[in-house]
Amino acid sequence: MKKIILLSLTAITFSLTGCASGPLSSQAASTVSQVEICKATNEQEISSLFDRWNNSLRTGDPHKVVANYAERSILLPTVSNKPRITAAEKEDYFHHFLTNKPVGRINFSFIEIDCTTAVDSGLYTFTFSETGDQVKARYTFTYKWDGKQWLITSHHSSAMPEKM
Repeated sequence: MKKIILLSLTAITFSLTGCASGPLSSQAASTVSQVEICKATNEQEISSLFDRWNNSLRTGDPHKVVANYAERSILLPTVSNKPRITAAEKEDYFHHFLTNKPVGRINFSFIEIDCTTAVDSGLYTFTFSETGDQVKARYTFTYKWDGKQWLITSHHSSAMPEKM
């Protein structure tokens, strides 16, 4: 009986030693690779991301506007019913949107910041320089820090449902 217990304890010890010194299991490796280093930021930096996006609109170049979006991102635009997932779909939308030379202005902003994400939601107004028309809309930009810069991962914009 003592031999069985001793052999069992020896087997358990070798098993545990093997686990400790061997390669990480896929679950443990996944956990290790998911550790995020938080990006120190503030509301001023996050609100400036709208200015970066708005300035890219002013170039008239859809490719420069789309450069603000992460590769995996969604655009739910103001004047289109179609969700835009790919860069080509976003460029197509902005190609048409930019023809009237839009300039955005934030009217109200509410910013929430997390470790590597930030959300800026509120109200904005677009003035179209070509026509003088204005569109008041609600917006939400969700940003993710990619290790180098903040990129848009989701952008929702919808015209205000009530006349102001």
